[in-house]
Amino acid sequence: MRHDHLISAAQLSRSDIETVLDRAGEVANDLGASRDSHPGLVLGLCFFEPSTRTKMSFDAAAKRLGGSTIDMGSVESSSVTKGESLADTVRVIEGYADAIVLRHPSEGAAKLASEFVHVPVINAGDGAGQHPSQTLLDLYTIREEHGLDDLTVGIMGDLKYGRTVHSLASALANFEVRQHFISPESLRLPRSVRFDLHEAGAQVREHTDLEPVLSELDVLYVTRIQRERFPDETEYRAVAGEYQIDAETLAAGPDDLTVMHPLPRVDEIAPDVDETDHASYFQQAHNGVPVRMALLEMLLENHG
Repeated sequence: MRHDHLISAAQLSRSDIETVLDRAGEVANDLGASRDSHPGLVLGLCFFEPSTRTKMSFDAAAKRLGGSTIDMGSVESSSVTKGESLADTVRVIEGYADAIVLRHPSEGAAKLASEFVHVPVINAGDGAGQHPSQTLLDLYTIREEHGLDDLTVGIMGDLKYGRTVHSLASALANFEVRQHFISPESLRLPRSVRFDLHEAGAQVREHTDLEPVLSELDVLYVTRIQRERFPDETEYRAVAGEYQIDAETLAAGPDDLTVMHPLPRVDEIAPDVDETDHASYFQQAHNGVPVRMALLEMLLENHG
């Protein structure tokens, strides 16, 4: 994988994806041992929005590689509250770290940051834009369950504001995958994402109900309604709780259906699904460590 930064899933070819996932598989097989491939590594964590899984798994990944992390902390405790620009923030942190993981509420923030620094920048979510490292662990999870070709994947929920959806849809276009998007009309995929999928030759269909396509699916990827992205609370309340699944819902699906979710969930997946063989979302979250270890190794090796 020949990239200086990871900003968008669109920059990843099939070969790039397979190379990262192959390395992640090697890492996962020996996860209990100390890898120490990058002793002395310092990873800068710059999170302008809340995070649990992404932040902690990058922290764990760096430490399992023999390195350490430094954390900007909350926005409220940083110089951002004094008016410091994103460009200045990352230029300062570049002097402390070998790579930067950035989450920011504004689309394009990671791309902007990458233009001001000479260390690798990994986009950990830029508003409703992209979340490419999440996509890599999603693909790793799917590959472990089903492989990545001749698949039918349903993606349900907030497709307008869900950055994990935008990244995953783009990456799946590299493979022989039929993509079904299930959402309210008001939360359909953005036109720009639909255009890019069309240009990539992806097999895409859109629906407002899960029931007609459930029996065809190998994977059902569920997302929460992104309340924090809505410009109007009344618009959020109009669709909140509209798309929910439980164990009874899944009884109409294939026995080997894999249910995934980038988490956190609110009420879109009932707790009784956790006890079924379909539930893969906690393993999906755990896969973030080996995948991000592999990604860090490869970006740092490329960076020299």
